[in-house]
Amino acid sequence: MNLMEINGYRATIKYDPEIEMFRGEFISLNGGADFYASNIEDLKKEGLISLKVFLKACEERNIEPRKEYSGKFNVRVPTKLHADIATKASAEGKSLNQWVVDTLNKASHA
Repeated sequence: MNLMEINGYRATIKYDPEIEMFRGEFISLNGGADFYASNIEDLKKEGLISLKVFLKACEERNIEPRKEYSGKFNVRVPTKLHADIATKASAEGKSLNQWVVDTLNKASHA
């Protein structure tokens, strides 16, 4: 998937071959906001319109537009992988949690 940023808000972009258009969908919002266009320039324009409508609706309803995250989530992994990453973390002098955070941080910026 591709990402587009509009006024500090990120959207995923996909091409829909059935309608021969690009579809953008803002992520990490407390609601849905999507937009369509047949080219990137128009997609940016439509995204801006969609975002303005969404933000106005949030303001009218006194809703925080951005979704809040707790910083916690559970991940289930195979036992062998759990053992392997625990060993790797220990070898690097890190807790398992810190090793996972560091690894995810690297992957998210790659």
